[in-house]
Amino acid sequence: MNSRRRFFKENALGVASLALPSMLTADGLCADINTADRTHHEPTAKNVIYMCQIGAPSQFDMFDRKPVLNERDGEELPQSFLDRVDFAQIKESNPKLMGTPYKFQQHGESGQWISELMPHTAGIVDELTFVHTCQAEDQNHMFAELHMSTGWKRFGRPSLGSWVLYGLGSESENLPGFMVLRSGMHPRSKGANYGPGFLPGTMQGTPLQSNGPPILNLGTPQGFSQQSQSATIDAVNALNRLKVRENADPDIETRIANYELAFKMQSSAPELLDLSGETRETLELYGISDPAQPSYARNCLLARRLVERGVRFVELFHGDWDHHTSIYQRLPGECKITDQASAALILDLKRNGLLDDTLVVWGGEFGRSSVAQKSLKPGEPVGRDHHVEAFTMWFAGGGVARGKSIGETDEIGFDATTDHWHIHDLHATFLHALGLDHKRLTYRHQGRDYRLTDVFGNVKTELFRS
Repeated sequence: MNSRRRFFKENALGVASLALPSMLTADGLCADINTADRTHHEPTAKNVIYMCQIGAPSQFDMFDRKPVLNERDGEELPQSFLDRVDFAQIKESNPKLMGTPYKFQQHGESGQWISELMPHTAGIVDELTFVHTCQAEDQNHMFAELHMSTGWKRFGRPSLGSWVLYGLGSESENLPGFMVLRSGMHPRSKGANYGPGFLPGTMQGTPLQSNGPPILNLGTPQGFSQQSQSATIDAVNALNRLKVRENADPDIETRIANYELAFKMQSSAPELLDLSGETRETLELYGISDPAQPSYARNCLLARRLVERGVRFVELFHGDWDHHTSIYQRLPGECKITDQASAALILDLKRNGLLDDTLVVWGGEFGRSSVAQKSLKPGEPVGRDHHVEAFTMWFAGGGVARGKSIGETDEIGFDATTDHWHIHDLHATFLHALGLDHKRLTYRHQGRDYRLTDVFGNVKTELFRS
């Protein structure tokens, strides 16, 4: 008589192969088109494109108009502020207020104030909501990046994209559900910004390389046929499935999933990066002169292509906006690199019918100060120090209100005078847009239920109200 134990022993490979698709779906690797049973409420978005501006863009020179700050340019920072400020680098005992040399004008039907540095963003303001009272905690770039990316100021926690993939799974059959694109400076806290932390390894963000192979170790070795490779992968995975039956190790399950997906990506990744099918008009919209050359603009176009192919979470990292010195010599260059392409992405998503389902986020890990930072080098122009109490981010698509400005700061832009939007609030609101309750999206680790927002965070529903 055949016992159940004997049946599973003799048919392990067949049973494992039947179970694999559902296992990979649960891990966010295989396509899972129906997410209704995964969400906690009706979502307003199903994908995210997050444009992370590394180094902290200066809100005073781009989005947060402060005429009084301009009038008081050169005055000492009032003692009431000086007594409680904690500068990152300024050592001067009496730093001076610094306005902006750039002209601001109102744009669109919504009348949003935008500086002359961002003419393309000015052209899409009626699609955006600006939040001027975002709040961070840590003045150090590395830990501020981690806080914005993982909800925690130290290494080891899952990233935002990993939590989203864990909660919703992927809609893509041939690409990872969480993809990362980088230009300019890479994040100071490196891969921790898109790492899975203690979540299963399949929740890891997959970076596309700017040069060489799009994804490392993806190509078929020379002299190795596709048929031989397929047979090798099948054999390796069969052995791995046997091991999983003996020892339910999530790392082995991750290895199986990676082999399966990597084989599919050998054709899907090169197709993704082939921009020959894009029209000249589209390339010009983004400001791409050479489609083969890595750039922020090319990454923005790739972000649209990734969302088209069902990738759940796309994260772009670009820098460096860390202008402690020579800000007016360096800031215009960063604006020129990012302004046109960021605006083009919104327009391109909209005309392709993707914007309504895609939450788009633009912002840095904190903002910059309203006082001048003097350089330690003689003759070097001034810059701006870090500022965590209030800074600006913008949002679009995915149910976000159009042509709206949220939050106000005082006349020198030092403090928020209306509701703060702490990083935990931002994360709670992102998850809410995707139909996930940040208090219910948890993962058991070392005897405790963890969540992205820890024990904090409030959903800012005004982001979605007109």
